[in-house]
Amino acid sequence: MNVELLHKEVQYKAVASSGPGGQNVNKVATKVQLYFDVLNSLAFAKAEQERIINKLQNQLTKEGFVIIGCQESRSQAKNKELAFKKLINLLSQAAQKPKIRKKRTIPKAVKRKRLNDKKKQSEKKKDRNFKY
Repeated sequence: MNVELLHKEVQYKAVASSGPGGQNVNKVATKVQLYFDVLNSLAFAKAEQERIINKLQNQLTKEGFVIIGCQESRSQAKNKELAFKKLINLLSQAAQKPKIRKKRTIPKAVKRKRLNDKKKQSEKKKDRNFKY
């Protein structure tokens, strides 16, 4: 993932924010919405892009955009920074290769011990069922 290229491909939109800020909320658009086109991005390798699209398919718009909103701060610049960090975190988690599950074999000694324990338990219970 090329972060510099990613930075160039991202688009920001400032929107009126809800939350703290008093009268400042009505005057200044501090909430930031980040738009990133995953389908047409050049910041990823082909395989990486396919993994991202598969993992984020429920979060993509019909056009293939990821939209991230941030209104945690009263500053628009800080919100831009936080939204970009969220995007990088989201994309890096989605781009990770899944671990391949290795099939484990249970050792024969363990199987034998389990069966012997079951047999002992069975005999113990059978002995309790003594009738005159």
